[in-house]
Parts: sequence; C-alpha cells; structure tokens
Amino acid sequence: MTLSPDEIAVFTIGPWTVSATIIYTWVVMVLLVGVSWFVTRGLTAGAQVGRGQNVLEAVVTFLLDQIREVTNQDPEPYLPFVGTLFLFIVTANVLAIVPGFQPPTGSLTTAGALALCVFVAVPAFGIAKLGLRSYLANYLRPTPFLLPFTIIGELSRTLALAVRLFGNMMSGSVIVAILLSVAPLLFPVVMQAFGLLIGVIQAYIFAILAIVYIASGTELQERRARTQEEAHT
Repeated sequence: MTLSPDEIAVFTIGPWTVSATIIYTWVVMVLLVGVSWFVTRGLTAGAQVGRGQNVLEAVVTFLLDQIREVTNQDPEPYLPFVGTLFLFIVTANVLAIVPGFQPPTGSLTTAGALALCVFVAVPAFGIAKLGLRSYLANYLRPTPFLLPFTIIGELSRTLALAVRLFGNMMSGSVIVAILLSVAPLLFPVVMQAFGLLIGVIQAYIFAILAIVYIASGTELQERRARTQEEAHT
C-alpha cells in the first residue's frame, strides 16, 4: 500500500527522480490556472452573470467573511494568499476521487512547503504593516533573552501545521484502504464521499490556521510596539 505520492517514481532525468508528488502538483496548478482563466474571462457587473462567476463570487465572499471574522481586520490584503492556499489544497484533495490520482497534499514535502509559505507570510505581512525596522525590533521585546524562544515557537508552529495536514491525509488514505479490503463492494461510494468531506475540511482548517497565525503575529507585534511607545511617554 502506497502511503505517499513521494514513493511513486514516474520517471528519471539523469540522477533525479520525478515523483508523483511533482507531477500531480503541476496538474493541480495547471487546472487552477485554466479554470481561473476560463471563469474570469467573462466577468461582468451586470444583473445577468454566468454560473462560473456566481461560484467564484460565492467562494470569494466566503473567504472574505472567514478572514474578517478571524482577524477583525480588512480581509482583502490576506485574500490572495489565504485563497490560494485553500483552493490548492481543496482541489488536490477533491481530485483524489479520480482513479489513479495521488493528492500531493498526502506528501510530507508538499505539506512542509505549504507550511513554509505560512512561515514566511507571517513576517511578510507584519513587515508590510509595521515596517522592517519596527517589526524586527519587536522580536527583542520585552527582553532580548526571549528571542530564542520566540524563534523556536514560530518554527514549531510551522512544523505542527505541516504534520497536521500530512497526518490527516495519510490517515484518511489508510482508513479507506483498510475498509476497502474488508468490504470492497459496500464501502467505496461511502468512503469516496467521506474522503471528499475530509478533504474540504482539511483545506478549510489549514487556511484558517494560516490566517490565525498571520493575524496573531501581526497583532502581537503591534501590541508590543504600542507597549514600548507607551513606556517611553
């Protein structure tokens, strides 16, 4: 039983092996780009809109509402990043119902890469909001002795995010494989529906955790900056 698409070697180029993770990641990206182009090419502000635009508007509205509810801030700056994470993960997970498709989210390398994006996004959004000097200075507050613990906390948070996504996807695959081996005629349809539900939930959880980390990091840095300013006045 294959637990990860990293274990599937599609072809080799010299000393490099191209795994199913890379192939199916590009499949998901090409599909998202193609669908996005198709849906957005005929956008209109009129009363009559197509089904594609209705679906697009519903997804964007849903994401904006979720970001606003979590951050209590203007959601538009966060929408491109969080929306991309959500759409990539949910598309990869949903495509798992296609025979032969191995969702790249079931790979620890993909999960780690997505978590690394969140790790980079936290200071990126903080610097964009507070400025480079003010943001970096907040790592030394209230005392420089806490700097190592702050860094360890951010690294462990990133690791937990990656392991959570990988573990949930891998455990789901194992459960489906076990049930299909026990009752192959009874469980396939039920487990496919269950897998779709779990895939959507995992995409939602990852996106929400990402925006929580970004918003909490920015809010913490702002609070530290205000406390420092008040101490000097």
